[in-house]
Amino acid sequence: MREITDKEFFELSKTDSVKVFDFWAPWCGPCKMLAPVLEEVSNELTNIEFYKINVDENQEAAGEYGVMSIPTLLVMKNGEVLEEKTGYQPKETLVQLLSKY
Repeated sequence: MREITDKEFFELSKTDSVKVFDFWAPWCGPCKMLAPVLEEVSNELTNIEFYKINVDENQEAAGEYGVMSIPTLLVMKNGEVLEEKTGYQPKETLVQLLSKY
């Protein structure tokens, strides 16, 4: 998983492949719990690209997409939000959610 900026988010979110964007912050406990789970899922579902966005340093994307709580995961393709999940998610839930893409 690569950490990206607001600018990269707006470019990547408009492409025609499915991507997962993890909105997080270093001080967020549930974000720290979710990070290794996302790493595992990203290694298993190699057809999906995973990115992290630190909301403390990149607030524009979070604001534009109404991210009010973290962690928030946005699954996107062609600039559209396909799925949105807020809070810690277990691996099984994420694999089930993302395996249809």
